Amino acid sequence: MTSSITDVPGIRVGQVERTGGGWLSGVTVVLPPPDTVGSVDVRGGGPATHETDALDPTTLVRTVDAVVLTGGSAFGLASASGVQRWCEEQGRGFRTPNALVPIVPAAAIYDLGRGGDVRARPDARMGYDAAAAAGACADFAPLRRGNAGAGTGAAVDFGRFKGGVGSASLRMDGTNAGIVVGALAVVNAAGRPAGSPGPARPAEAGGPPLNTTLCVVATNAVLDPAEAKRTASAAHAGLARALDPSHTLVDGDVVFCLATCSQPLAGGGALDPRWQLQVLAAEAVRLAILDGVGSAEAVETPGAGLAKYPDLT
Repeated sequence: MTSSITDVPGIRVGQVERTGGGWLSGVTVVLPPPDTVGSVDVRGGGPATHETDALDPTTLVRTVDAVVLTGGSAFGLASASGVQRWCEEQGRGFRTPNALVPIVPAAAIYDLGRGGDVRARPDARMGYDAAAAAGACADFAPLRRGNAGAGTGAAVDFGRFKGGVGSASLRMDGTNAGIVVGALAVVNAAGRPAGSPGPARPAEAGGPPLNTTLCVVATNAVLDPAEAKRTASAAHAGLARALDPSHTLVDGDVVFCLATCSQPLAGGGALDPRWQLQVLAAEAVRLAILDGVGSAEAVETPGAGLAKYPDLT
């Protein structure tokens, strides 16, 4: 196991980014196998999202074809259309009487202007390329962390430290030892890693308080949409343990859950196995967030003052 979301069988990740010439942004696509159940829990006060309402357990569609995490704030959500086009070309999507409609929810972080040009933000082409990169990955492929994909321009503590992409995975035990829970995080938080030294940084000292942490939790367990929703909700506990503060008015915190449904959960113990899975989901998110901050390298950006943060994992 590589301690990443790609330890979950069938989960692939593709990332593209641009740096230099005003750019410091990118796209991360999590590509699950067909018929993967999905849901989401949005808790931040400033989310930038696309197609998240379609993941409510009471809606028509149960499955997800890809999840897009992107820079560029709301502008970057245009990258989802490129991912949809790639999925359509691959025959992936929800079958209607006369069309195939890929279900591609997306969420964005605020990184506008961190490379110098506020108009340098991901578009449909970058989304298509990230999806194609995911599709070309082998199973269990290593994941690029830190300054990669949607984490390229990420920052924490109001721009004081560099953020980035992080990941982690955990395995259930006993009769469910074959079930893996993985998480991927794009860390761009207003808060700072819990337990970090020094006083909290005032918002006005770090420029515009516009931030977000995006997470995807994946498992090979069989979950229905309601159970996936509950797992996404439980995973927010890991986000709250890793970042202080979290879920604020100026964060757009989002957790997606993907269940590939290749292995049923076995009961028989004193505790419901879904409880253990949700506990592991929260812990995987916590570890992925700390990994994202610890893996980021220093980047020189106009006015941002970004620096490498020590590895807290």
